Amino acid sequence: MKVYRSLAEYEAGPHTVATIGTFDGVHIGHRVILNRIREAAREIGGESVLISFHPHPRLVLFPENNPLRLLQTLEEKIETLQEIGLDKLLLIPFTKEFSRTSSKAFIRDILVDTVKIEKIVIGYDHHFGKNRTGGIEELRKYAPLYGYSVEEIPPQAIDDANVSSTKIRRALLEGDIDTANRYLGYAYPLSGEVIEGEKLGRQLGYPTANLRPLDPHKLIPADGVYFVRVVLDNFRGFGMMSIGSKPTLGAHQRAYEVHIFDFDADIYGKIVKVAFLKWVRPQQKFESLEALIRAIDQDKQTCMQFLAAQNSNSH
Repeated sequence: MKVYRSLAEYEAGPHTVATIGTFDGVHIGHRVILNRIREAAREIGGESVLISFHPHPRLVLFPENNPLRLLQTLEEKIETLQEIGLDKLLLIPFTKEFSRTSSKAFIRDILVDTVKIEKIVIGYDHHFGKNRTGGIEELRKYAPLYGYSVEEIPPQAIDDANVSSTKIRRALLEGDIDTANRYLGYAYPLSGEVIEGEKLGRQLGYPTANLRPLDPHKLIPADGVYFVRVVLDNFRGFGMMSIGSKPTLGAHQRAYEVHIFDFDADIYGKIVKVAFLKWVRPQQKFESLEALIRAIDQDKQTCMQFLAAQNSNSH
């Protein structure tokens, strides 16, 4: 997949089939549209193109006190789109100035003159352009003038998935990893740089890597303990992740710590990617360090049961 990060660098190919959207946390509902543009492009010997925006429009238009938390960083989104097999991703830098582009100008200058669409595939309820005034009707209105065709993805096709980014956010904030991952179609990811911690995990017999999330706008799941997959350089493995303020140890700041199974190396400054596979338990305050260690032992046992079940399912 070729990634273009501005309109100026975009190179149009013949017979382009495109769609538009922010596609935060590319989920199974989004895939209906993305798979269709791939299929439609194949039918006419052309290219599939997603026209998207970065940063997320809501972060630009409402920067003060914006509670929006993203399901994917830009890198994670690009990775998912590559796996889906799109030909091109055009990322339009989203600015306040760009937000004033009328829907007609968007169709004429971007879809027709720059991307040179032969066909646009769009969800029944998608809106674009200044004040989100453009939609399926406007695309159809200008289609004869500019010589492209419009294909609408009907409500049924998208609603069958019964999924939305809002539902996924809610599930993650409730620690409902199973639901979030089912809607996403993949395990929810989080990437962070390993930073110096208080090394308390080492004293408990469970050394942890303290992560500083790479993107401050990334949504972090609910406080608790999780079974996670871990990727670090060439290492692929599993671990358990604790999110929360470590109340037993008297700490108050929210921390993101991962204990990686069968791993012992100095990884300060490295980037660790975790993928949340299962919820283990909520954050708790224990009456003693011994009780905390017993709970962590039990957490590890639970994770090992998840891992055994996962291994037996994959054979």
